[in-house]
Amino acid sequence: MSSHPSLVILTGAGISAESGLATFRGAEGLWEGHRVQDVATPEGFEHNPGLVHRFYNQRRAALSAVQPNAGHEALVRLEKSWPVEFLLITQNVDDLHERAGSRKLRHMHGELLRTLCIACGESSPWQGGMGPDSFCPQCMKKGKLRPDIVWFGEMPYFMDEIFAALNRCDIFIAVGTSGHVYPAAGFVRTANARGARTIEVNLADTAASESFDERRTGPVTQVLPALVNELLPRRIWSRFSD
Repeated sequence: MSSHPSLVILTGAGISAESGLATFRGAEGLWEGHRVQDVATPEGFEHNPGLVHRFYNQRRAALSAVQPNAGHEALVRLEKSWPVEFLLITQNVDDLHERAGSRKLRHMHGELLRTLCIACGESSPWQGGMGPDSFCPQCMKKGKLRPDIVWFGEMPYFMDEIFAALNRCDIFIAVGTSGHVYPAAGFVRTANARGARTIEVNLADTAASESFDERRTGPVTQVLPALVNELLPRRIWSRFSD
C-alpha cells in the first residue's frame, strides 16, 4: 500500500441543510408537497412537464439565497492539501461545493444548474427558469429540455469512475447522508471490502452507521472541520505505510 492514503468522500443532503437549503424529502415521502412520482420520475415528467419544470425552477431559484458553509469549506481545504488521489462524490444537485471551491467533484445525481435535451442528448449549463417551450442551447429544438437530474429509476452518473475510486481508496468518509438511498448507501461496504478506514459524519446515527469503523456525530459545520484538522497532519499517513 502507498505511504499516502487515497481518499473518497461522499456528501448528502445534511451538508447543504446546514446552509439553510431545504432537503426535498419531507413528511410522508413528499418532496416540497409533491409526490415523488410526480416530480422525480421520467413518467411524472412525461405526464406533466409544466409541473416538473415549476418544481425545479423553484429549487434553482432557492440556490441564490444560500451560501457554502464551514463543512463545504473544510472539504476544499482537504482537497487542496491532500497529496494523492482525492475524489468528492455528492448526491446533492446544488452548486454549493463548486462555489466553495471544490474541483475534484462528481455529481452522481445530476445538477440543478444544468439541462438535458431529450432530443440530442446533450447536457448544458442553465441559469434561470426552464419550461416546456424552452429551446435546447445545442440543437435548438423546442420543448425537449428537462432538468439534468437523475430521477428515480434512472442510473446515477459516473458509476464506473466512482466504484473504481472506491476499490482503490484507503479512507472513505460519508458526510450528511441518510444511508437509505442506493447505490450510494452501499459505498461503505465496497470501501470496507477494500480494507479502507471508513468514517461517518452526521447529525445523528443513520441506517448505515453500523457499517462504519468510526462515527463522528454532531453538526457537520463543526464535526467535519475538526475531522479535516485530524486528517491533514502527515502523521496520519504513517498508518498506511507498508
